[in-house]
Amino acid sequence: MTDLLQLLIAGLATGAIYALAAIGFTLLWQTSQTINFAQGEFVMVPAFFALIATNWLGVPFLLALLLSIAASLLLLGVAFRYVVVGPLLRQGVLPLVISTLALSILMKESVKDFYSAEAQVFPTLLPDTAFSLLGVTISLAQLGVLAVALVVILLLQWFLAGTRTGRQMQATAQNPSVARILGVPVERMILYTFLINAGLAAMASLLISPIYLAKFSNGETLGLIAFAAAIVGGFNQVRGAIAGGLLIGVLDNLAAAYVSTSYRQAVPLILLVLVILFRPQGLLGRREERAV
Repeated sequence: MTDLLQLLIAGLATGAIYALAAIGFTLLWQTSQTINFAQGEFVMVPAFFALIATNWLGVPFLLALLLSIAASLLLLGVAFRYVVVGPLLRQGVLPLVISTLALSILMKESVKDFYSAEAQVFPTLLPDTAFSLLGVTISLAQLGVLAVALVVILLLQWFLAGTRTGRQMQATAQNPSVARILGVPVERMILYTFLINAGLAAMASLLISPIYLAKFSNGETLGLIAFAAAIVGGFNQVRGAIAGGLLIGVLDNLAAAYVSTSYRQAVPLILLVLVILFRPQGLLGRREERAV
């Protein structure tokens, strides 16, 4: 039982990070019909922003984290919105999908060529010490990751539901044309969505890199898992992305412990196939009917 509780805590910590990336998929799709297949690289790159600031510029680590988040908001939020998505969205979904795939390759190869192809140790703010609680050995770092990720998720939920700007963003997601008629600044709300996605990706990067190291190839796995989590939970619901991320994180850990680490990568794909077959709208998603 104690082993199971340890695996559940570790799975929830990892799943909360997956949820941060999955929420970005959901928000971008809701507000601008954008599917960002470079989302995994969006989670990979901020860690290297921090490493560049620390190792190349000699910036203190805490300041490097803030600079990494700021660079992510500027490059992965504003620049991505206006340089990539803005011009291509008018051409349809397919050109945009192909462009985000190309962007993911460009980002991955750029990190590999200009920084390093080797995995980099990423500092952590929390010591990886363990303590015992009711017979269960718990890692302080895992608890910290889980706590930070959950606080970010709860703040986002409060922002979307409890603030005027958040409600305007939801109105934009539900029906941009009607929202524009009612006076909602739709373009500004869409930009806010891209900024939130960049911020969530940066937080996920800074939380997961101390655990799995900073590697140029991290985006391949993270992007796949985040996409699967968004679909499993419900691509049109933020709460669905959260549930999907947590579920995949827990099942991933349990499969590695009780089945085999060889099948760990298969867990998101198996869940994805099952959901598509038996509940296409996702576990917490809602059906959408479109006129053709």
